[in-house]
Amino acid sequence: GGLILFAIFSLVMDVFKIGYYSSFYSCLSAIKIIYPIVQAIFVVVQTYFLWVSAKDCIHVHLNVTRCGLMLTLTTNLAVWMSAVTDESVHKAHSKLKKNMTEEIFRWLLKGNLPLLGMRSSSVEECNCNSQICQIFKNGYFWLYPFNIEYSLFASAMVYVMWKNVGRFIDHHSHHIQRLKFRLFRRTFFVGIMLGLVILVSGLGVLILYEVQVNSSTESSKKSQALTMYYIFNIVCLSLMSLVCIGGSVIYRFDKRDMDRHKNPTRTLDVALLMGAALGQYAISYYSIVAIVASTPRDTISALNLTYALLMIAQHTFQNIFIIEGLHRQPP
Repeated sequence: GGLILFAIFSLVMDVFKIGYYSSFYSCLSAIKIIYPIVQAIFVVVQTYFLWVSAKDCIHVHLNVTRCGLMLTLTTNLAVWMSAVTDESVHKAHSKLKKNMTEEIFRWLLKGNLPLLGMRSSSVEECNCNSQICQIFKNGYFWLYPFNIEYSLFASAMVYVMWKNVGRFIDHHSHHIQRLKFRLFRRTFFVGIMLGLVILVSGLGVLILYEVQVNSSTESSKKSQALTMYYIFNIVCLSLMSLVCIGGSVIYRFDKRDMDRHKNPTRTLDVALLMGAALGQYAISYYSIVAIVASTPRDTISALNLTYALLMIAQHTFQNIFIIEGLHRQPP
């Protein structure tokens, strides 16, 4: 289900891309328009393949199957790297345009930034001036994160399929119990409502923060927006850390045994969980170093330091809680 959701947004992104490049096809190479078409076909075929075959343990043509799955995996990683690069270049160009006048930017494009791959004659021709062109351009850049997540999602599923090639299921393993979910039973409803409140509040705070920081010219309003943003995140991180610690404590009183059997899906889950946390650890670490080394130290710096420390603590407690939960036997 998650794969199909990201696939749909990826297809919408490809449609926007095709519309954007078609707006000035005369000054672009044909490969610019062909690439999103081929990518859309790849997304459709791969999603159908994973939907039909994700649960298969293949026992015929093992080498050919492994080769095909590994080729699919590397293709997804290549698409992921391409999407990340395109998004980074777009952000760099947007920042460059924002910090410079239009005349300086065109002067740089004409002869002083050859790495951008644009000739001086094509600057005017490939300008996106129409309203529909701007809609396509903004639309497909906003949808890039969904395409990035789709590539990672598909890579993880293909990796699990590759690990399952030739695998035999242990028929003596514990039977997986189907959890019966009831919305209004005990604390399920309370948990869902609290989660929705946090989600809606987070979106509201983010919108207010973006509006005040980008539209206001007064430094006092920007400081208020930053203070609101950090306080909200500090409260959320504190609650999440306490909840994860509470869950780990409850595990200590649980009578269920730990599942030590080899499980490729669980191994991948743990690896992805730890790998994803490394990026946030690095951001928080460098933030702490920058805050400690900077002067003067004001309220915003103190809030930023608290936020970075809580981010490290929350990810640590959360990862411990999730990994312990993944290794628990069914009830």
